[in-house]
Amino acid sequence: MAEPGVPRKTKLYLALDQGGHASRALVFDAHGSVVTRSVREVRTLHLAPDWVEQDAEELVASMQAAMGEALQALGARRDHVLSAGLATQRSSIVCWDKRSGATLSPIISWQDRRAQAWLSQFSAHADKVHKTTGLFLSAHYGASKLRWCLDHLPAVRDAQAGAYLAFGPLAAFLVFRMTRERAFLIDPANAARTLLWNLETLNWDATLLDLFGIPGACLPHCVATRHEFGTLAVPGRVIPLHVVTGDQSAALFSHGQPRADSAYINIGTGAFVQRIYGCYPGQARGLLSGVVLRDADAVTYVIEGTVNGAGSALSWLQERVDLPDVEQQMPAWLQRTEEPPLFINGVAGVGSPYWASVESRFIGAGAPWQQAVAVLESIVFLLQANLEEFARLTPVSHTLRISGGLAAYAGLCTRLADLTGLPVYRPRIYEATARGTAWLLAACPSHWPEPAPGTWFNPTENSGLRARYGRWKAALHAALASSDTPG
Repeated sequence: MAEPGVPRKTKLYLALDQGGHASRALVFDAHGSVVTRSVREVRTLHLAPDWVEQDAEELVASMQAAMGEALQALGARRDHVLSAGLATQRSSIVCWDKRSGATLSPIISWQDRRAQAWLSQFSAHADKVHKTTGLFLSAHYGASKLRWCLDHLPAVRDAQAGAYLAFGPLAAFLVFRMTRERAFLIDPANAARTLLWNLETLNWDATLLDLFGIPGACLPHCVATRHEFGTLAVPGRVIPLHVVTGDQSAALFSHGQPRADSAYINIGTGAFVQRIYGCYPGQARGLLSGVVLRDADAVTYVIEGTVNGAGSALSWLQERVDLPDVEQQMPAWLQRTEEPPLFINGVAGVGSPYWASVESRFIGAGAPWQQAVAVLESIVFLLQANLEEFARLTPVSHTLRISGGLAAYAGLCTRLADLTGLPVYRPRIYEATARGTAWLLAACPSHWPEPAPGTWFNPTENSGLRARYGRWKAALHAALASSDTPG
């Protein structure tokens, strides 16, 4: 994938970021600075308990609109865009007609757990699944969602019978619909979130396909992260799509090659903490293993923890309590000294290292604003629980590096530093997924400077926060002991 003969100072890269709340298109220069950006919000539908869907056609339209607007804003510089990359929500799936590209199902979100009861029949295989895929037997991942579509959607069954069914991760659908070639391909980071992908062979696993009853012929072909995925047609241009990856995988590279001594946290709809691992990590007790980059013969593995209820937990609260202008008021709420209640955060299930379902609830009284603070603190507490699990498996982290929309709250970053006892670095640019995608597009340069220095949050003594964490952890363990429902 050699780059055209364009001077470095004029090279531009188009990063497409399809997230849970919005589709974004950002153009970066060769130094990692944003030149133009466009954002289109997208809807999330909750049609029943544990059902979380999005409209596939709406997402395609939002991506195309954001891409067109970002490129139009470049004017004559549009010709300097060398290539594009796409990062998407992992674990979300969709079914479509491979002849026409027409959708046969909604996007079933990574947050969706409608098939958990069906998946529980495979509990005897949980250890093998974890060893093969790096994942736990959870309905958050793609296999049970794909099987649900086959079992409950007549259009999907008809397509399978007629040999025109295509299904798989959201990224594969967007590549198919947005490339002129209708490419049917998938990258490692997204394939690895299906419960069907083997971390060692880097391909679909025949044993797991058979176990879950998933027809492998309907799944996209697995390729490297950097690959000739096809071309995007935009007015007056054809732009090669050279990178496809997952949103959290891309975020890890937002400031260049990840540091081995740091843990990386990205907080959006969910919160995710990752550390790079030099080789295939095998089973990581309580945590996930995965691939974030495969380029030629090199593979970058990570160990990962996940907090399902981050931004989605705030949305959960706003649906139940009158809390206007949360984004504007939250910084002031986080500075107040009144002690908040505790929040047992079971929104979309408790992820690592517990992997269970519990009822979300507050312990103790509090005004609506205090409940909002309690939700934010529950995210910090769950991250700390993950970091404690990391300490059993990896060398001690020296720093935490945080990104994502909720990282904008200094009060959250301060609490994270105080509870972990580690300095927390927050870059000036929170859009880590897009910037990491641009770094991959730029062929992973060693020099990828930040446009401006970020902010360090150094730990201080916070006995009240530590005491709340102790009480919260005891309350969560009690709730888990009374619940036998896997996450």
